[in-house]
Amino acid sequence: MRLAVFSTARVPSRTANSIQVLKVCQALLDLGHEVRLWLPGPAPRAAWADLGRQYGVRGPIDITWCRAWPPLRRYDYALTSMLQARRWRPDLIYAWPLQTAALAAPLGLPVVLELHELPAGRFGPGLLRAFLRGRGPRRLLPITAALRDLAAAAYALPSEPGSVRVAPMGVDLERYQDLPAPAEARRRLGWPQAFTIGYTGHLYAGRGIELLVEVAVRLPGTHLVVIGGEPQAGETWQVRARQAGAANVHFLGFVPNADLPVCQAACEVLVMPSQRSIAGSSGGDIGQVASPMKTFEYLATGRAIVASDLPVFREVLNPGNAVLLPPDDAAAWARALETLQQDTGRREQLGRQSRLDAKQYSWVERARRSLEGLDRGGPHGR
Repeated sequence: MRLAVFSTARVPSRTANSIQVLKVCQALLDLGHEVRLWLPGPAPRAAWADLGRQYGVRGPIDITWCRAWPPLRRYDYALTSMLQARRWRPDLIYAWPLQTAALAAPLGLPVVLELHELPAGRFGPGLLRAFLRGRGPRRLLPITAALRDLAAAAYALPSEPGSVRVAPMGVDLERYQDLPAPAEARRRLGWPQAFTIGYTGHLYAGRGIELLVEVAVRLPGTHLVVIGGEPQAGETWQVRARQAGAANVHFLGFVPNADLPVCQAACEVLVMPSQRSIAGSSGGDIGQVASPMKTFEYLATGRAIVASDLPVFREVLNPGNAVLLPPDDAAAWARALETLQQDTGRREQLGRQSRLDAKQYSWVERARRSLEGLDRGGPHGR
């Protein structure tokens, strides 16, 4: 099919939503579809080779850039990009912005809308309702079952089979094949040869970085690495860690997505200490509905995972593939990590199950499920 894809993600940037958009486009290309992506803003000067390495995609992805005037809150982008896409004559619309989905719904084309949180603001709820009332085939893709249930309680979601599908984040399984053992990965990276606990992702409020610093203080014989976040945030946290007496925690900053697997492989344990309230990149609280990409990367790495025991995380994690702990109990985290440090067999058991569970979360399989049936005009066939 010819797929017109729309996002307001800033590319290039280090935001999780920009990574996910390009991962989805790559997966759609891998399935044999013709894909064109519309993004707001002027075209960047970066060459595709640089973008591909930053985002860990092969591409190249056909991107059309539309200028957007900030005071119009990208409504001008939604209209301009949709008019351009109509001239391209796509078979299906795949969108993240509510504005785009609402404009596309009356066209009669199949429309897929990814939903990462409940609509907010003055116009958000009305835009979602406009999409849901569309006359063409449509599919809503909430990223967690928790989000699906919240949306169903607030909106009249279509009840036809296949019209709403939960679509968790994914992982490039092929990039996690034949990873080196932790000691060998550390040798390649030039990291110290110590028991290593790793966190990858942003440093926004609610990601549990305070907890990690406290755990590092309690476990001085370990090496704790934090990868990701903006430079200023990393520098601030590095100072705070030193002031707290955690000389064994290091904030390494941004790593290109293409290099991330070997960094994760260099760790004996990967941690996800999210708190009950988590700030998203847009500033809202996503603690009830989050589907962090790191979850699936951690699984594919085949390392022991220690994560906060949040209801939404249990949609993917369980006692068979992770150690789940209260998000506010640093002493419990330190004890669990110390136990894993001493129990190689337990770490390996968790890692084996993680790798097995990761197989169901490839980006390509996610894309296949997301579009299944829409090439025949369903659900709500024309």
